[in-house]
Amino acid sequence: MKKISFTLATAGMFILGTTTASAAMIQDAEEASKGFTQVLKEQFIQGGPAFMGIVLLCLILGLAVAIERIIYLNMASTNSSKLKQQVEDALASGGVEAAKEVCRNTKGPVASIFYQGLDRIGEGLESAEKAVVSYGGVQMGQLEKNVSWLSLFIAIAPMLGFMGTVIGMIAAFQKIAAVGNLSASLIAGDIQVALLTTVFGLITAIILQIFYNYIIAKIDSIVNDMEDSSISLIDMLAAHKK
Repeated sequence: MKKISFTLATAGMFILGTTTASAAMIQDAEEASKGFTQVLKEQFIQGGPAFMGIVLLCLILGLAVAIERIIYLNMASTNSSKLKQQVEDALASGGVEAAKEVCRNTKGPVASIFYQGLDRIGEGLESAEKAVVSYGGVQMGQLEKNVSWLSLFIAIAPMLGFMGTVIGMIAAFQKIAAVGNLSASLIAGDIQVALLTTVFGLITAIILQIFYNYIIAKIDSIVNDMEDSSISLIDMLAAHKK
């Protein structure tokens, strides 16, 4: 009888242990099955709506500015070598008006600068050169439009995160002062919220910084192309005036 009782007890303990282990494995599997988006959403909610909402707004506005600039810059990029050849051929065959027509039918800042130079060639080569330089500055301003807002969002997103961290730490120390003893469970929530705001602020800044660097590199490329094309236009106009 004692042997039977011992056997039943052993079997019961084995079944209980197996059930507990299975439950733990199922829980771990559920945690692992959560996608990155779900985990990110949960962490964002835990961070609190006050600072996390502002950081999210910075990310949304920054991405909107970045996407708008990327689309504009890609549309502003033209095959300047082809345009220069077309303008040169038009000057040789049809004169200034034919070259201006080519520029009118071509999009981009380089074509606009060419048109301004061609439009002032009747006043002399020096006047055309001044028009090219002046309008080049205008086109550069158009390329850099709203980029300063993107740099602003990159700067304030981590600062907002740090501010949330400081406020969370202040709340944690206030609880310690009110209770009178240091308990990890008492302040863990506040510290977690504080650190989450910093993490999301840094993530926002990193994402926007990548877009910012791409936009600046694109602008530099277009500006260099504008300057090189402007020199070529002045040379063409000088040769045409002779």
